[in-house]
Amino acid sequence: MGGSFDWGVIWTFRAALVDGMLTSLKLFAISLAGGIALGTLLAMARLASWKVLAVPAAAFVNLIRAIPFIMAIFWFYFLTPMIVNKLTGHQGEAVGPFASAVVAFIMVESAYYSEIVRAGIQSIPRGQPWAAYALGMNYWQSMGHVVLPQAFRNMLPVMLTQAVILFQDTSLVYVVGLKDFLGAASKGGQISGRIVELYLFVAVVFFLVCFLASWGVKRLNARLAVAR
Repeated sequence: MGGSFDWGVIWTFRAALVDGMLTSLKLFAISLAGGIALGTLLAMARLASWKVLAVPAAAFVNLIRAIPFIMAIFWFYFLTPMIVNKLTGHQGEAVGPFASAVVAFIMVESAYYSEIVRAGIQSIPRGQPWAAYALGMNYWQSMGHVVLPQAFRNMLPVMLTQAVILFQDTSLVYVVGLKDFLGAASKGGQISGRIVELYLFVAVVFFLVCFLASWGVKRLNARLAVAR
């Protein structure tokens, strides 16, 4: 049965596959950085004593986590131009697939990372922030200088695990026509009629990347456990 496969199609579309992987990695890097940054702010807002911050942050996190990831991508791709047109009264251009994917991924990942960061912050003994307050720091200063540096060490393995999931989820952007790694393979398969070979290649690449990343996270978690 293996003789019926034409693995040379992977080499034929190598340029498109490399470009697609670079697009996936770019989306992954931007979404990871944005998701952690916004998620940290959301976690701090949820833990704040001011309801004007805590309530909207909690509502945003619960809403985003309650909807399917692919639905969020559709929202930002199709609904954003309509909302802009309604507000401005002008017919604007549609949001590009990459821009909509970046916004959707940052919004969704920030909701998940906010819960990770919130758990990490709550794992720090209460005496730490109180000591910071005693030194004259306010809430945000105590978080930035005392609590978060310790919390990030505790939650680093979980954050990296979520990053592996994020890399897997980048394949969802094919639904808005973005030429990511999976999209490039799909396009090449439609042109050549060898979609099985290209899909198998994509699956193997995703498996290797995620397996090695997961193995690295386990090693890191073991080292941090020993250090504690």
